[in-house]
Amino acid sequence: MPLVLVVDDSAVDRRLVGGLLDKEADWRIEYAENGSQALQRMKKATPDIVVTDLQMPEMDGLNLVRAIRLNYDDVPVILMTAHGSESLAIEALEQGAAGYVPKSQAAEILLDTVKHVLTMLRAERSYEQLIQCLDRTEFAFSLRNDASLIDPLVDLIQQMIFGMGLCDAIERVRVGVAFEQALLNALFRGNLAISQSDLQQERERMLRGQSGPGLVEQRSSQTPYRDRRIFVDISITKDEAQFVVRDEGEGFDTSTSPGPGDPRALEREGGRGLVLIKTFMDEVRFNDVGNQITMIKRRRPQT
Repeated sequence: MPLVLVVDDSAVDRRLVGGLLDKEADWRIEYAENGSQALQRMKKATPDIVVTDLQMPEMDGLNLVRAIRLNYDDVPVILMTAHGSESLAIEALEQGAAGYVPKSQAAEILLDTVKHVLTMLRAERSYEQLIQCLDRTEFAFSLRNDASLIDPLVDLIQQMIFGMGLCDAIERVRVGVAFEQALLNALFRGNLAISQSDLQQERERMLRGQSGPGLVEQRSSQTPYRDRRIFVDISITKDEAQFVVRDEGEGFDTSTSPGPGDPRALEREGGRGLVLIKTFMDEVRFNDVGNQITMIKRRRPQT
């Protein structure tokens, strides 16, 4: 049973977050009021994941991220912040946090975000000893517009980069998050030309139990969308991994792409995914059309 530690100095927000996560009956939820109390609790029982506010007394979320990264390098941290804390969120992501959820969107995306990170952390390791013997591997995929293909592909890549010693456990999760965001952007915003707001409406429609094909199903069966593919080229060595993801959509104006340290992008349409990609990868570049992204992750020097 996964243990989730929720850290927030506000009793109201702790109850809110706990209520959202409690929908997953198989999880055990514990609470702390600040970073110092969270570290004390972690000495008694190491959680599988930490969900923390950023602005707290005694020890804030940023310092908590640093302490967990130093002492519990296999425990991912998900940030939650109110509007106005975006600069601190960016810094915390750079320090090792595995994800970011604005409090204004907690009801919509927090549970799925925590589920995704936990799934990535538990990626299958049955081939670990064999993968450790690999010096180099390459993949080339041509994916149809099927979201069910994304999770197994992300899991495969995580196995490779972790088994080959390119990343530790948390960096494996962060690379998985970035790679997944690139694939989701290629599928929904690229090939199917569906905006973030339309995707949110689709999610709300499914939660309400409305019947009939949604926008994703409609686009997937219509021309020109149904014939488009996502092309993925991957090259991994013990020192570097390169991921190239190209869709057949119309692309976008890459001059509007947010930088890795741009806090304004966290609340912008589609900006959260690009910020995570640029923060978690060492190098990111786009082609001129804006329908291809190249991401590079390099092995950290041993300290």
